[in-house]
Formats: sequence, structure tokens, C-alpha cells
Amino acid sequence: MLLADTFHHAFNSIKSQLLRTALIVLAMSIGVTSVTVLIALSESARSYIVNEFEALGTHLVIVLPGRTETTGGAPPLFGETPRDLTLEDAESLLHSPYIAAIAPLTIGSAPVTAAGLERETNVFGSTHDLLRVRHLTMAQGSFLPKAEVGEALSICVIGQTIREQLFANTPALGQWLRINDRRFRVIGILASEGQSIGVDFDEMVIIPVASAQALFDTQSLFRILIETKSREAMLKAVDEVKKIIKLRHEGEEDITIITQDSVVSAFNKILTALTIAVACIGSISLIVAGVLVMNVMLVSVTQRTAEIGLLKALGASQGQVQWLFLAEAMLLSLAGALVGLFLGQLVISVLQAVYPKFPIDLPEWGLVSALGVSILTGLLFGVLPARKAARLDPISALAKR
Repeated sequence: MLLADTFHHAFNSIKSQLLRTALIVLAMSIGVTSVTVLIALSESARSYIVNEFEALGTHLVIVLPGRTETTGGAPPLFGETPRDLTLEDAESLLHSPYIAAIAPLTIGSAPVTAAGLERETNVFGSTHDLLRVRHLTMAQGSFLPKAEVGEALSICVIGQTIREQLFANTPALGQWLRINDRRFRVIGILASEGQSIGVDFDEMVIIPVASAQALFDTQSLFRILIETKSREAMLKAVDEVKKIIKLRHEGEEDITIITQDSVVSAFNKILTALTIAVACIGSISLIVAGVLVMNVMLVSVTQRTAEIGLLKALGASQGQVQWLFLAEAMLLSLAGALVGLFLGQLVISVLQAVYPKFPIDLPEWGLVSALGVSILTGLLFGVLPARKAARLDPISALAKR
């Protein structure tokens, strides 16, 4: 029996039992749909978070005050607070040959007032290099000028939301706004950046770091953002930062350093494992569909006993009969997989329309794996009915025993 004959016979058997075929295809398609949608959601979440961290900057290193570690022994009786990071600490880091730019940060919340309108917002204190380190873009005007880090200038850069709410009907450039009890002239407006890792630059007011320290009555820095000269220089820059800060802090390594690559790598591993786990959970529905394929085909073997006996009486071997049923199971699984992929893409399209800001897409490996697993499931659960059919005695089968 030729391969074409095998599939032709299997196709005719499928057509003769339309209700049975519809049930199997429906069960298999539901399984494939759930697998594809779950893979698309988890893989898109992984890509979204990784891209968010990569968008923070190029070769980014973040220095935080205080050291994150786990130690043994009893806690200190009187408690300890981390030594503050200062502007002098930030400037000293520029002595490293591996560092291209630094952006010290002071952050606070304050009421911002202009033309009788007021709103509470976040205020960033930083330097000209924040534009480079965080890859910000300007819509109008200019960013903070290059000046001495300790120079407290009365100028500011605002986000799009601040511009719309405080200067809706007037040009914002050159206008004055009040933050707490201090006045700042608007010299620039950021392009719409949206929210990135919990920071919304559209609702931000950026002023010189020295001005922010005076505004919030503090000498400490919230963070120091560092851009290294290359990816290869990142690890060397981390060692340099530790060495410089240790010398300045009386031999204490009292900072925590986070590299962009380490954060991206950690999230990538976690979310990849989550994607695999979610795909396995979705595969349970495929197993249920496979059990249905097996049960329906066992019933089919019983109903087609005489047909099987006739085939064997005409000289069909056990292997040929077995392949007839396996081909039928494979065709049913393939039909269910194709329907499931169509339904899965339909669900993904609906989700894309409902949540346009979240990029939902099914990766190629998800498409291939869903198709392959569904066909493999049909074949595996079709083995038992196929072997039962192949082992039937032709005389007993012709007598429908």
C-alpha cells in the first residue's frame, strides 16, 4: 500500500464520521488555542520587561547608597544608616577611565504652581548628562546646560503632562513656575516618553541637582546613574566605582551597584522559565484532547472491525493497518492544530486591539511548537487504537467478533 493510498483511505474514514471528526478537531483546537495564547502572553511580557530595562540607557550602571547583603550574627543594638552619597562622590567617579558620563539624582515630591494652577508632581534634580544617560529627547527648547554640578540655577525642564496642565493655552518656554517657595524658568520641554519602570517623565519637572538639594534641604543623592564607555568596560567600571567610593568613605564599601545587564539577564531567565511553565500548563488541554482522540478511535476500531478484517484478508500487513489509523490520528490532529492556531491568532488580535500599548505577539518557536506538539499528541494517543486494529484476526474481524 502506497503512502498516498494510506492517507487517502484515512481521509475517507474521517469524512465518513463528521460528528466524530468535529469533536476531535474541536478538542484539539481548544488545546492549541490555549497554548498559543499563553505562550504569546508570557513571551510578550518577557520581551516587554527586558526592553523596558534596555531602554533605560546604554551600558547603564546604578549606584545606590547602602550595601545590600546578608550577614550572620545579631543585629546592631543602635541600628546603622547607610552613608549618604554626595555630589563630591559623584564627581570623583569621573576619574575612572571606563566611565563616559554620570548623572547624580535627587528626587522629591512638591506642589508646582503656574498662572494660578497647581498640581503635586515629582521633581528630579540632576545635570546635563541625564539627557545622555537616560536617552531623553527634547520636544522644545533645551535641556539643563553644562554647568558646575554645585551651581544652583533657577531653571527647569518639564514633561508633556505638566505643560498641558499648567500651560495649556500659553507657550511654556520662558514662563516661570513655582516649586514650593522657589521660582524656576522653563527652558525646555521633554518629548513624550511615557512610563518606564515606574518613572513617568511626562509628569516630571527636572531642575539642577544643586537646586533640588536646596529645595528639599538635603545634601544626599538618591542615586548616581553611570554610563560606561562600552559593554566590555562595564565590569571594570563597577570595580573602579567600588574602589573610589571605598577610599572616600573611610574604607567602607557601603554602596550597592546594579548593572543593566545583570537586571536584564535576571528578568530574562525568570520570565523564560515562566513562559515554559505556562506552556506546560497549557499543554494539559492538549493531553485531554489526546485522550479524547484515543477513546474515539478505540470506538472507531470496534465499529470498523469488518473493514479491518477485509483489509487484512486482502493482504494488508499489521504495519500497514497500524499506519492507516496513525495517519487518521495525525490528520485529525493537524486539522485541530490549524483551527487552533487560527483561533489563537484571532484572540491575540483582539488583545492587541484592547491593549495597544502592550506588544502581544506569538513568537515563531511558539507557533512551531504548538503545531508539533499537537501532531505528536495525536500520534501518541493514536498508537493504542492502531495497535489494537493491527492485531485483529482477519477471520474473527470479518465475522465481526
